[in-house]
Amino acid sequence: MKTIEMQTPERQGTTALPDGRVLSWSEWGPLTGRPVLLCPGAATSRWLGFGSAVLAETGVRLISVDRPGLGASTPMPRRSLLDWATDVRHLRLSRALNGLRVVGFSQGAPFALACAATQEVEAVALVSGGDELAHPAIRALLHPDVAKLVDLTATEPAQAEAFFAGMSAQMMWDMVIGMSHEADRAVYTEPRFAEAYRRALDEAFSQGTAGYARDTVLAMSRWPFKPESISVPVDLWYGALDTSPVHSPDHGQTLAARLPMARRRVEPDAGGALLWTHAEPILTSLLAR
Repeated sequence: MKTIEMQTPERQGTTALPDGRVLSWSEWGPLTGRPVLLCPGAATSRWLGFGSAVLAETGVRLISVDRPGLGASTPMPRRSLLDWATDVRHLRLSRALNGLRVVGFSQGAPFALACAATQEVEAVALVSGGDELAHPAIRALLHPDVAKLVDLTATEPAQAEAFFAGMSAQMMWDMVIGMSHEADRAVYTEPRFAEAYRRALDEAFSQGTAGYARDTVLAMSRWPFKPESISVPVDLWYGALDTSPVHSPDHGQTLAARLPMARRRVEPDAGGALLWTHAEPILTSLLAR
């Protein structure tokens, strides 16, 4: 496995929103670079970036933002995916993030697509992206345990949210390691990566578990927008060795067919951690879209 450089954030701050909430963010890369927003995966936070070794050469200013209730961003109970897109609009305008593009990793995928559906971004890269698990074409392909959670979310959303609120940073770490292919475990357990990843988990749960629980309900519900209506280009990146049951059971094949301007790549020797193992081609392709 090639060495993956993990770097602590170069810049951190908060952005005030019109309703009095704040979004907390971290940045890496040149201030003059093309702004790329990272929508992090489940229960992680602004502390975990990617591609720090290639940001200067690719000309990327990477911005990772805590979603409401995670990390240091103000909670927003009963929020929706489209509420996130509105928050991103305020962030983009207040920080003059012109030409913004977005990367959605794992559970961050529907949040990234919400930004595309509302045309807040110019292009999208979904990496090991969570599919619309409640869509009929995907629901039939799910692992039985995941299908039960999707059904519970559809029929008893408050009960599902309470169930997801039982998660902790340690439980999330154990779950990710337990359901990952050995190729991914080699990435996640590398000492420097593990330190950065576990710090991001701890930070994500620093206000409690409600933020993660809400994120997961939104990810397991029907999306409030139609992928078929998204008019910006979308790259879908998957690793053929990805064994996560909550990403995409067909590695994005169905989702790519629903997105009018989609381009899908499945890397044969990669797993779900390809955000870190394939950072340069992901960013280069995103900027070229």
